Order: sequence, then structure tokens, then C-alpha cells
Amino acid sequence: MHQKYRKALLAAAAVAAVFTAALSTLPQARAQDNSGNPPTTQIGEQPGEAPPPPPPPGAPANQPVAPGEVGPQTYTQDETLDAAKNFFGGTTEGLAKAFEKTFSENGRPNAYIVGSEGSGAFFFGLRYGQGTLYYKGGGSMKVYWQGPSVGWDFGGNASKVFTLVYNLHWTRDLFQRFPGVDGSLYFVAGVGLNYQRADNITLAPIRTGVGLRAGANVGYLSYTDRQSWFPF
Repeated sequence: MHQKYRKALLAAAAVAAVFTAALSTLPQARAQDNSGNPPTTQIGEQPGEAPPPPPPPGAPANQPVAPGEVGPQTYTQDETLDAAKNFFGGTTEGLAKAFEKTFSENGRPNAYIVGSEGSGAFFFGLRYGQGTLYYKGGGSMKVYWQGPSVGWDFGGNASKVFTLVYNLHWTRDLFQRFPGVDGSLYFVAGVGLNYQRADNITLAPIRTGVGLRAGANVGYLSYTDRQSWFPF
């Protein structure tokens, strides 16, 4: 029996890896931060590092005040919707309603992630993704995510995902396991939204098109600063 489970997991991982690799070869739209500064500077510290000392008085308000600290600035709904429009290549009624819903329930995010992911399922599902975390105050860094899914479905897909990030005060706090929130699945006009939450940090991944199938089956996702094929 254990051998059957292992084969099922290996098959799902293979399907997810193939779709992830296929998606990474496609040209993708690029989301831009509307703060006026190109988000190209990596400012996140590595997981496990001690917090830096308090910032000096008079630190600039338009950027994180210490390495790895996320500044207090937040995105407006129009800013994130415009970024999503650039990323997905257009705005639909479903996309606009998904943003309206998450802003009405969670307020304004202080970061977002744009990226691609592949998922596969053969009795057991697996999902792998990679993207870029953007900060309102300027700066960005590469992030990865992986995790198992629940549901008795088959096949695989590749999709883009735009994730709104709430209450992230230190970059290192993103690198942990985020379970899906029960009852948070929301589908409208070809767009799917669900919440993941850990330690008062809320992630709101928004997927379109083929991403909906696997989006409904996510059990949890582990976010890391380095790519890993170990889903647990």
C-alpha cells in the first residue's frame, strides 16, 4: 500500500514539474509597482536571521526602514488591479470582482506576489510555483512555493497567480507553511480566489483559467526563498 502511495506522489510530482517547466518557457506579462520605483532591489533577509536593530530617527518613509522589514505603505485597489491587468494581460469582470472582494474583507495589502505555477494530481495532488514578491515601498525578491493538495482528481495544469499579501511585517515571516482557510474558495467569471493564513498573515492567491481546477484542491503551501522539490 505504501508503495502505491509513493508511486502516486511521484506521478503527481512529475506532472507538476512538466507543467511548471512548460510555463516558465512562455513569455509573460510583467507586473509593475506603481510607486514610481522599479522593483528590482532585493531587500529580504534570509530566514532565521535575528531582526536588525531599530531604525535611526528620521528614517525615510518611502522604503523599508531596515533590511527585511516591510514598510507601512499599502497598495490601493486600483494599484493592484492595474498590476494584475499588466500581469494577466487584461481585466475581466471576474478579476475586478475578486479584487473587490478581498479588499472589502481584508483591507489594503502591503505586498503582492506575481508568478507561475504547475500542479498535477494522480489521486494525490502536488503544486509547485515561483514568482516575485513586490513591496509597496520599493524592492523585490524571488520566492518559491510548494505543497500537497487534497482531492481525488487527475491530470495537471499550468497557470499564472497573483497573490495579495496582508500583514507581512518582516520578509522572513513569509517563509513558512500557509494552510488554506476553510470556506474561503470564491469563483466568479473564470477567476478563483482563496485565502491562506498563518500567524496573522493572510495570502490571497488569485488565479484565472486553467488554474481554477487545482486552486480548489490546495491543502497548504510552503513558501521558501530557495526552490525545493520536497512538497512537505
